[in-house]
Amino acid sequence: MKRLVVGRGSVFADLLIIGEAPGLQEDLEGKPYVGKSGKLLNDLLKKTGIDHEKDVYFCNVIKCRPPNNRKPTNKEINIQEPWLFQQIKLIDPKFIILTGSTAMRTVLGIKDPISNLRGKWIKKDGREIMTIFHPSYLLRFPSKESEKPYDLTLKDLTNVSSKLYAL
Repeated sequence: MKRLVVGRGSVFADLLIIGEAPGLQEDLEGKPYVGKSGKLLNDLLKKTGIDHEKDVYFCNVIKCRPPNNRKPTNKEINIQEPWLFQQIKLIDPKFIILTGSTAMRTVLGIKDPISNLRGKWIKKDGREIMTIFHPSYLLRFPSKESEKPYDLTLKDLTNVSSKLYAL
């Protein structure tokens, strides 16, 4: 763990993307979603017409890399959760994408399997929130066949793009 990884992108964005925790590259650069997962996510956003430089702010539930890149503990999440919710208030997005189960459980308080919720809009605190598969999951299961995780994520982000640019 080298540094705090707070966020990157436009603080005026209507779309906030929340991940789990920084990985190695994020820790080195001090920015979320700049490693392999981030590059894949940026590619997916581009394919669906979302301008990740202008219209998105990225952050994580946890602001520093857990040892050995392990999943954050409940204690770590509980300690850093108020910071995340303050970030959400400050950015004040209309839409939030939660990548993966840690972000989903932290923001929505839902412990269901991600496959039950991914791609569905949930309204909370005046915002529309969607959970998608984490890009690292897509890297582990890279098939681009119809109805596989990559294809489903592309469809989910197309849905997000439609709402984001319909404003």
